[in-house]
Amino acid sequence: MKNRRRASDSTEVFNVSRRRFVQGLAAGGTLASLGLFDLPAWAQAQVKTNSMQRQVLRGTEFDLVIDELPVNYTGETRMATVVNGQLPAPELRWREGDTVTLRVTNNLKHHTSIHWHGIILPNPMDGVPGLTFAGIPPGETFTYQFKVTQSGTYWYHSHSGFQEQTGLYGPLVIEPRKPDPFKYDRDYVVMLSDWTDESPDFVYTRLKKMDGYYNHAKLTLSDFIHEARQKGFDAAWAEKSMWDQMRMNPRDLADVSAATYTYLTNGATPAGNWTGICKPGEKIRLRFINAAAMSFFDVRIPGLKMTVVASDGLNVQPVSVDEFRIAVAETYDVIIELPDDRAYTLFAQSADRSGYARATLAPRAGMQSEVPALDPVPTLGMADMGMSMDSMGHGAHSDEKKSAADTKKPQPSMKCGGDMKMEGMDMSASTMMKVTQHAATEYGPSTDMRADEVTTRLDDPGVGLRNNGRRVLTYADLKSDGSWLNPREPSRTLEIHLTGNMERYMWSFDGVKFKDAPPIKLNYGEVVRIVLVNDTMMEHPIHLHGLWSELETPDGKFQVRKHTISVKPGHAISYRVYADAKGRWAYHCHLMYHMMAGMFREVQVI
Repeated sequence: MKNRRRASDSTEVFNVSRRRFVQGLAAGGTLASLGLFDLPAWAQAQVKTNSMQRQVLRGTEFDLVIDELPVNYTGETRMATVVNGQLPAPELRWREGDTVTLRVTNNLKHHTSIHWHGIILPNPMDGVPGLTFAGIPPGETFTYQFKVTQSGTYWYHSHSGFQEQTGLYGPLVIEPRKPDPFKYDRDYVVMLSDWTDESPDFVYTRLKKMDGYYNHAKLTLSDFIHEARQKGFDAAWAEKSMWDQMRMNPRDLADVSAATYTYLTNGATPAGNWTGICKPGEKIRLRFINAAAMSFFDVRIPGLKMTVVASDGLNVQPVSVDEFRIAVAETYDVIIELPDDRAYTLFAQSADRSGYARATLAPRAGMQSEVPALDPVPTLGMADMGMSMDSMGHGAHSDEKKSAADTKKPQPSMKCGGDMKMEGMDMSASTMMKVTQHAATEYGPSTDMRADEVTTRLDDPGVGLRNNGRRVLTYADLKSDGSWLNPREPSRTLEIHLTGNMERYMWSFDGVKFKDAPPIKLNYGEVVRIVLVNDTMMEHPIHLHGLWSELETPDGKFQVRKHTISVKPGHAISYRVYADAKGRWAYHCHLMYHMMAGMFREVQVI
C-alpha cells in the first residue's frame, strides 16, 4: 500500500507538471548543452550566459550567424533557431541616417531569411524568399545593406517556414537624429513571444485536422446554466443553438493556447522572471514588441500608469492608460515611473486567458511582486461577430451563386442591428458600415462566414477588455503628429475581406488562398484607400511590407501611421497607402499559421 498513488496524488503531480509547463523553468530557458551536443566554441560561451543578459550590437556593421541550438524551457530539451547563439536574437541598435551593413550567415541545413519588420528599405533588402530575393542557402552569407530613414522600436524575424516560431526573432532599436519630444532616463526592450516544445509542422497539422485542438476553455453545462440564469433559458438556448448550427465555439479566441505554449519575456519564462532595474523617480521607456507566432497579449503593470508615446516605431501624442492589447507584430513604447522602493509585476496575459508572460520592474535584482490572477475567460457574443440573434442568413443572397460545398452547411450572414450593444458599447447606425460587395470567391468551401454589416469603431478595446475597470488603450487613442504622407485624395478604394473556414482551418483574402490569388497591383505614386472587412470570428493583424499604412477615422481624417493593422471580428478598418516604393511586397496576416494556411497576398507597385 505504501507505493500506491492516490487519485489526489496524481492530480497534484499533474498540476505541478502543468504549472511548470506554463510558467517554465526558473532558469528561464537558457541554452542547454548538458554535454549532449557538440556546439561550436562561440555557442559554448553563450550557453553559460544568463538569459537576462542580452547581447546588444551597435554601429553600422553587423555579423549575424543563424544556427540551431538546444534550449530547455519546460524540463524538456528542444532545438531552437537562434542568432549568434541567442533567443531572442541580439538587440540591434542603429542610428537614423546611417547606412547599415548586415552579413547574415546560414549554418542551418535549409534556407533561411531575415525580414526587417516595419523598416522602409529597397525591395531587394526586404528579406522575403520568392518575392524580394531567393533566400539564404545553407552555408552561405547574404549581405543586407541600406540607408536607415526612420527611428523608433522595430524588430526582425525569419520569413522562411516556421523559423520564427522556433526562435528566429530579435529586437531592433533605431536612435533618432533629433531628440524625441519626451524625456526618459533609461530604456528596456520588452519582447513578448510564445514557445512550444512541439514541432511547428506538427502544430499546424493538428490545427488542419481539428482547429480547436488546443482550446481547453470550451463552454460546459455549468456555463450554460449560468447563462440561462443571467439571460433566461430561451435566450441562452437560442444563442447556444446558433453557435451549434454554425459549428463554431464562442470561446474560440486563439488557435494555439498555453496547452502547448509557454509565454516568454525577453526569452525568459514566467518562472525565470526577467527583471528590469528601475530606480524610484526615474522615467523608464519600455519598448514592447509582440514577436509571438500566434498570441495577442493584454499588458498591464498593476499599480502603475503607462504613458503610451509611440506605436509601431513612430511617436504618437502621449496617452495615459492602465492596459493595452498588443497584436502580433505590433510595437508600443510606454513611459513609466516607480513611485516607491518596491517591485512591480509586468503582466502580459494571453487574450484567451490560458497563460501569461511575466517580468519584474524593481530597484534591485532579486525583488519581485505578486503576480495577478488571470482574468476570466472571455466569451464571444453575437454582437462580437456583428450578428443579431435573428439574423441567421444561411448563406448568400438569393441572387448569388453558391457552390455545392457551400450548401452543405449553413453560412451565416453577420448582421448587427443599429441599436445593438457590444458589452456596453453603443453600436449606433453612424458607427456601422453596410458591406456592399462580396466577391464570388467568398461563396465556397474556403469561407464559412460573411459580414453584411460591420462596425467602424476605433474605440472598441476588444472582447475581454470592455468595461473591466481599467483604462484600456484603443486605436482611437493613437494620434500621430503631422498628416498624410501624400495629401491627395485616394484614386480608388480596395475593399478586401479577411476570410476563413475555421473548421477546415483555411484562411484567405476574399476567399482565395495565396497560391491561387493574383497580385494586388498599385501604380507607383498613387494613393489608395484599403478597407479591410473581417468576416471571421478571430482578430487578424495585417502587415503590408515596404509601405506605411495610414489609418483614417470613419469620417476620413488622418489618425495614425502604422506598419501592422489589427482588425477585430465584425469590424471594418480603413487606411490609406501611398505607393511610393516599387517592387513586389508581401501583404499578410501576421498570425503565422494563418499566413501559412493562405492569408497572404503579393502587392506589386509598378
